Amino acid sequence: MRRLSVLLAVLIALPFPGLMPAQDAPRQLNLVIVEGDGAINNIRQRTARAPIVQVEDENHKPVAGAVVVFALPSEGAGGTFAEGARTLTVITDNQGRAVATGLRPNGVSGQFQIHVTASYRGSTANTQIGQTNAAAAGAGAAAGAGISTKLIIILAAVAGAAAGGAIIATRSGSGNASPPPVPGVTIAPGTGTVGPPR
Repeated sequence: MRRLSVLLAVLIALPFPGLMPAQDAPRQLNLVIVEGDGAINNIRQRTARAPIVQVEDENHKPVAGAVVVFALPSEGAGGTFAEGARTLTVITDNQGRAVATGLRPNGVSGQFQIHVTASYRGSTANTQIGQTNAAAAGAGAAAGAGISTKLIIILAAVAGAAAGGAIIATRSGSGNASPPPVPGVTIAPGTGTVGPPR
């Protein structure tokens, strides 16, 4: 009988996983946007940057096992997840991260918000991730405009240097008022046009 009571005392003292008290629920959840905010999606190629969020507790420690719901707008610019769904539910990994894989932009250009909600043991948090749908041609035109502006600045600098050389040559008494040739640049009288390199 004494052995039985000692055995019971030892068994009661041992920590069994099923009898351990549950980990305290966080008092507050925080949603941190890791990737995807401000992304520009290509509606011609139907490619988008996957939004990634991290769920943290009040001490900024990652919360694994939280439920995160990504919701896309029902009309206008936006997109869909797998099988045309407008919402995607993801469980956070050990780093507290949730990735909204499979996002495909729709054919509507413009800005939109992805609403994100996280919940864990009665605590919730919300945030929004802003993205833009754009056609690739518009992005290329903007890049071309940037190249044209750079080209104008470079040509203006070269022309200014050539003119400065001509003035110095004239004042030095060399009698040669023509500036030295600049490789790849031709300056001629008349109406000039400036465009991107061909």
